[in-house]
Amino acid sequence: MTRLAFAEKGSSEKRGGEGTGSELEEMESPRSPEAEIGHRVEDLWEVAEPQLSPSEKLNSCFEDIPVASFPRTHPSQVIEIPSDASLAETVEILSKNKILSAPIRNVEAPEDASWMDKYIGIVEFAGIAMWLLSQSDAAVNGTVGSGPGSPVSSLVSRLGSFTFRRTSSGRLETATDSESDEAASVGGSFFETLTSSEFYKNTKVGDISGSFRWAPFLALQTSDTFLTMLLLLSKYRMKSLPVVEVGGDKIENIITQSSVVHMLAECVGLSWFENWGTKKLSELGLPVMKPSKLVKVSEDQPVLKAFQLMREKGVGGLPVMDTSGANAIGNISIRDVQYLLTAPKIYKEHRSITTKDFLSAVRHHLQEQREASPLLHDVITCKKDDTIKDIILKLDSEKIHRIYVVDDKGNTEGVITLRDIISKLVHEPRHYFGDFFDGVVPLPANSTV
Repeated sequence: MTRLAFAEKGSSEKRGGEGTGSELEEMESPRSPEAEIGHRVEDLWEVAEPQLSPSEKLNSCFEDIPVASFPRTHPSQVIEIPSDASLAETVEILSKNKILSAPIRNVEAPEDASWMDKYIGIVEFAGIAMWLLSQSDAAVNGTVGSGPGSPVSSLVSRLGSFTFRRTSSGRLETATDSESDEAASVGGSFFETLTSSEFYKNTKVGDISGSFRWAPFLALQTSDTFLTMLLLLSKYRMKSLPVVEVGGDKIENIITQSSVVHMLAECVGLSWFENWGTKKLSELGLPVMKPSKLVKVSEDQPVLKAFQLMREKGVGGLPVMDTSGANAIGNISIRDVQYLLTAPKIYKEHRSITTKDFLSAVRHHLQEQREASPLLHDVITCKKDDTIKDIILKLDSEKIHRIYVVDDKGNTEGVITLRDIISKLVHEPRHYFGDFFDGVVPLPANSTV
């Protein structure tokens, strides 16, 4: 029977694990909220059924801790974007608050609406950028808003066409033949023109509902368990999870993959963590992807090609390889698309924006603005003989979402992501979610993700 307590499925009773010994202990130095969670797991680990395997014991421990216990990553109020905000306003809100995505609040919902009616989804920087590009091309092909004088048509007449095509499954992607790089090699003025257009300033974020990387508003209740949360962030590929009170009308917290890995980093030294964390990557079956399947982009290919590959292959980032194709010189993630919208002027001197140009321009921009960013660092690597603990500490300290696996010669042969790590921490019990995802996971009818 499922332990899920999403509002759509009705609430469930609170589980045990309350009032454990760790809450009564006095420490010589204060623990972080994440470390408190670790000690709570430790107490549960010690009293777990002895016949359980280590993996089953971890599942049992996380099933006994409610999501309400997870510390708030940002103590300040959760940032929401009204559905009538323009794309330009949305990008400004995301950029100002240094966040990559945010829930969209339906302005047409009544004040006393439940959270199910109040929120219509979660939008990302990447979704806005790819939607704009797809609309430009659709206008050229006469499939949307292409009448004389229309905002899209006016924009396209100034930008030219960015070539997209439909796959057999209905996905929208850029061309992948020899013309792809040429099509993606837009000049540096492209995004400066795009972000100054009336189309960009007038289109409402609610209008792009269900489009690129638009996540459904799938919320956890505070009474749901850590096990549910960890499975959604790994096996079910959710990048962030809003948390709501049963019957509540506002978001209490947002839990991300990064915040979970930070929690794990705070648990180093505890018995349950060391039992799992001292295992080598190869023992855990990491990296998951074979070297021949690693998605990568060359330094001389257009940066738009990199973002196209991420969406086409369903990955959140990829290495930028040198001309030999063996060594990574940088990393580009889907979140870096924000710089195409928030700092378009930094590319204006480029006739085309290659991945190498992109990395160079953004690094220079970040240094001028004195902003910290993973893009300023060298590529972070590891080896198959490293432990999962080593990887967690590196990812957390560097604030990055992926680390590349190299062989003894330094050749890049794999990648490990935050999701990969969480997926090795827990497993889904048989029939755990029942048929819940039959009605939740399918994307909106107009989705182009």
